[in-house]
Amino acid sequence: MSQFIALSLKSLSRNKLRTLLTLLGVAAGMFLYAAVETMQHSLAVATQATADDTTLVVYRENRYCPSTSRLPEHYHSTIASIPGVREVIPIQITVNNCGASLDVITFRGVPPEDLRDYNPDIRIVEGSWDAFSQRTDAAMVGKHFARRRGLTAGDKFEAVGVNVNVAAIIESDSAQDNNVAYVHLPFLQQASRVGLGVVTQFNVKVDSADQLESVAAQIDLTFSSDQQPTDTRPEKAFFAETAKQMIELIAFTRWLGIGAVTAVLGLVANALLLIVRSRVKETAILQTIGFSRLQISWLVVIEGLLLGLLGGLLGIASAFAFFHFRSFTLGNEGLTLALAPSVEVLLRAIGIALALGMLASLYPAWKATSKPLIQTLNA
Repeated sequence: MSQFIALSLKSLSRNKLRTLLTLLGVAAGMFLYAAVETMQHSLAVATQATADDTTLVVYRENRYCPSTSRLPEHYHSTIASIPGVREVIPIQITVNNCGASLDVITFRGVPPEDLRDYNPDIRIVEGSWDAFSQRTDAAMVGKHFARRRGLTAGDKFEAVGVNVNVAAIIESDSAQDNNVAYVHLPFLQQASRVGLGVVTQFNVKVDSADQLESVAAQIDLTFSSDQQPTDTRPEKAFFAETAKQMIELIAFTRWLGIGAVTAVLGLVANALLLIVRSRVKETAILQTIGFSRLQISWLVVIEGLLLGLLGGLLGIASAFAFFHFRSFTLGNEGLTLALAPSVEVLLRAIGIALALGMLASLYPAWKATSKPLIQTLNA
């Protein structure tokens, strides 16, 4: 097999320009495919429920944008007393754009003394918890948010009419935490002019995933006759329902991925056909010295696999570097979707690149040995 690979590489290297252009074309197609798959995978992670999900979002009934969802902060104690509720945290959200946006700025106002207990996954990358807790205008900024804005601990930052001092840069296993700025709840209530005692939502952790539906129903029943009735859903279901515009946008990209795969298939097949047609006599000579039709077909198939693999790796690596360093997010109604590359997408894309190379080489491989030996020698 190693001899076949060496012979295929030598064949591809004879026409360097054609091979280079083919590899770049494959790389462009696989870059687009990997980008689409990254978006699809990130959406699936954000919306598909798992057995580990224990978080509920309590929102104002029939309200979706954070600017229209207003709940009394004193609901906190009532929610905390409901059986099955483990932790509750009130959150005031202020965003620069409630519609679908590529770069959304989200401030989350929370009681600073409750944040660490509620979300122990938050880790300080730069700065300190003390710096955040000691200043009322301090902010803890997610690492992706900070990277996009060029922020470091000690900087001042202003957006949506809110001026804050960056006390810390944080990271978390939750993509949402990496793309928002946490500030003091009273500070954001005043800065956003909603008034003290009013919040956008409550995030509730229950004892187990089995209790999500029962606790959600109990919370909504408790406040059903109040002036501010609630609508409580699991966090991922809330994301899927609220961010419909963003989900529809990402769903459309599936067609772009199909187009990219089709283009790669045609490009590799066309390149291999050109190679086969340019070396008709060489193929005849190989048969004359003892190469079987199957072995010659395998040479063409290996060339296709190499074009698919090398071009695919170039495109996939470029896509992963692009998403890693640019830290793109999609935002909708105060929710952020981080477009983060994953090992699962990497392996799937490599498999697709190899499959496309194999599929594209089947017809050229048959074409290379379809004519009788005498006819090819006289060509």
